[in-house]
Amino acid sequence: MERHFRRLEFPNNYHALLIGSSGAIGSAFCYYLKQDSACGRVFGISRFENDAFDLENPGPIEHLSETVREYAPFHLIIDATGALTIDGVGPEKALSKLDPQVLYRQFMVNTIGPSLVLKQLLPLIASGDSIYAKLSARVGSITDNQKGGWYGYRASKAAFNMVLQTAAIEFQRRNPRLRVVALQPGTVKSKLSKPFQANVQRLLEPAESVAGMMQAMLGLAPKSGAYFIDYQGNEIPW
Repeated sequence: MERHFRRLEFPNNYHALLIGSSGAIGSAFCYYLKQDSACGRVFGISRFENDAFDLENPGPIEHLSETVREYAPFHLIIDATGALTIDGVGPEKALSKLDPQVLYRQFMVNTIGPSLVLKQLLPLIASGDSIYAKLSARVGSITDNQKGGWYGYRASKAAFNMVLQTAAIEFQRRNPRLRVVALQPGTVKSKLSKPFQANVQRLLEPAESVAGMMQAMLGLAPKSGAYFIDYQGNEIPW
């Protein structure tokens, strides 16, 4: 992977914003950042702590920037939201299992909602060295799809990857030192992955995944467009 000549370092007393701060990975990110003496403020948004926040309800998301504007600009924004199983319905294993309502909800949670969050928050990113990151998934890679299945989840993640890439190109015209990153956290011990952990060779604790993702992001060089990397810093093909 291309590396910058120096490690990215945020200024002293930098502000960070976590979307999905109550989830396994989101809360681990919050804990990690609170241990960083240079981080002056970690502001968290989640559906459990902020009544109006709901990825399936676009209305309140359109006012998200108003909620956090007083803490801006942010040098680090991480969107740790996402869902694989929705209301007990997991990923489809065959095309014949596609259900329009389930597919719609996958796109609301994994594409449309996060796209509206991006719309609200990316303008609040700091100038100079800064990062906007979104949890993605390896199965969102079109090139890496070797097994098929998981139609709605794959498609919704791939669709948001395109939104992220396009937004990166737009906003880097104003700030070439902005890093925009799609993150694959590995298979982490969480409610999301619990039904699918049986055959996983390496199951990560949230803190291990977060530490890896943070180290990987801080080593990224400025470039045009977004990165798609895993928690070890390895690039994933789009």
